[in-house]
Amino acid sequence: MTQAAPRHNPLPPSLPPRGIRREAAAAYVGVSPRKFDEMVQDGRMPPAKKIDGARVWDIRRLDAAFDKLPDNGPSADAEDAAEEWTCKA
Repeated sequence: MTQAAPRHNPLPPSLPPRGIRREAAAAYVGVSPRKFDEMVQDGRMPPAKKIDGARVWDIRRLDAAFDKLPDNGPSADAEDAAEEWTCKA
């Protein structure tokens, strides 16, 4: 059995694609495709653009939506308060 030749990517490595398909968009934000679909449905991720029959996500809009997701850590106020009580030698 022979392996298929790797697909040629016409973009140079320094120029990522502007639009990516569903599986790549999910991987880009670090979730499964199923979770990504849920996030699109509930508005945490943007909807796709339609190019003929293809659904394509704009990485700039993914970046903006990702930036709006809450952090999973202490708030800045809690960090500041903890710092005040740290013993300094």
